[in-house]
Amino acid sequence: MPNKIFGSVKSFTVKGTMLSKGVLQTLAESRDMDELVTRIKNTIYLDTISKLQKPYTAEGVENALREDLANFHAHMANISGGSDVINAYFIRYIIWNLKVILKGKALGKSYEEILQHINLRAEELLGRRDIVVKALVAKDLDESITSLAGSEFGDDAQKAANTYREKGDLQIFDTYLDHVFYRALAKGLASSGNEPDVKAVVIPEIDAYNVLSALRGKFWGLNEQQAREIIVGVTSKVTDDVIQKMINAENVSDAIAELGNTVYKDIIPQPTSDIEAISHLEKSFEKILFRRYLGAFRKMFSYGTMISAIKLKMIEVRNLAAIASGVEQKVPIDVVMSKLLLAE
Repeated sequence: MPNKIFGSVKSFTVKGTMLSKGVLQTLAESRDMDELVTRIKNTIYLDTISKLQKPYTAEGVENALREDLANFHAHMANISGGSDVINAYFIRYIIWNLKVILKGKALGKSYEEILQHINLRAEELLGRRDIVVKALVAKDLDESITSLAGSEFGDDAQKAANTYREKGDLQIFDTYLDHVFYRALAKGLASSGNEPDVKAVVIPEIDAYNVLSALRGKFWGLNEQQAREIIVGVTSKVTDDVIQKMINAENVSDAIAELGNTVYKDIIPQPTSDIEAISHLEKSFEKILFRRYLGAFRKMFSYGTMISAIKLKMIEVRNLAAIASGVEQKVPIDVVMSKLLLAE
């Protein structure tokens, strides 16, 4: 209970200091990176951004924010006293880097080109820096994959490489590496017992992964065995029977129709292209999860609140990274704002 009390107080502080839509709009209106960095320094990210050196870049801003996020997550993990779910989310930082590395290697990018997109703070906190560095310094994709053999990422990384060579879609690396994380998350959820506040924020995320993976597998033309391999522990909201029907469906549209028998029937998109339909569902799930994270703060002293604080921080970092990229590339402000995940 002392951990939950301390963690909840910290979580409510995080929620209370989240940047408003108006502040994000002001940041997006920055004329250049210098002005953006100056404006960010007027927020809670003053200390984080002050470490940056000129010339300022969107990549630099994102890396600084991601390092701050990793430090915050580590702090919350320590407070939680070893929550399996909160610890599972830490794997996501390693996976983020591995996605960048493997996709970069697949495209033939150099070590220097890939390095600028990597931040190893989370790996340093976990004592797992070597696993990412070995994949990074490898001469090509095959050598990177070999370096991961024996780790929890090895099998999925190898399957991703094989499937990528067959299908040619870089997003294959995202789905297969995410499988490692969601497998750990499902395991962490199972060990958390019957904590309804934890289930409320974690189950929809697992559902979203399974549904979107089944649909992408259908889009890529994966066979049944390949499609099943990227599914993790199913939930009572999207049962194994529903997932199996999606896998066996004739096409993406028929697979999506199976959601009509679930609690997610209201987010089924109107008939459109397969890519647009999958993208629509992904955004709809993101909105559902965002609402769950905000709703978690109706209850004090729970791990669900602590998990939600971490996830809200992740969303804010993603929003700020999108703004930085938009400012750097002179993207119209309304386009930048449309890409952000904001409270309705």
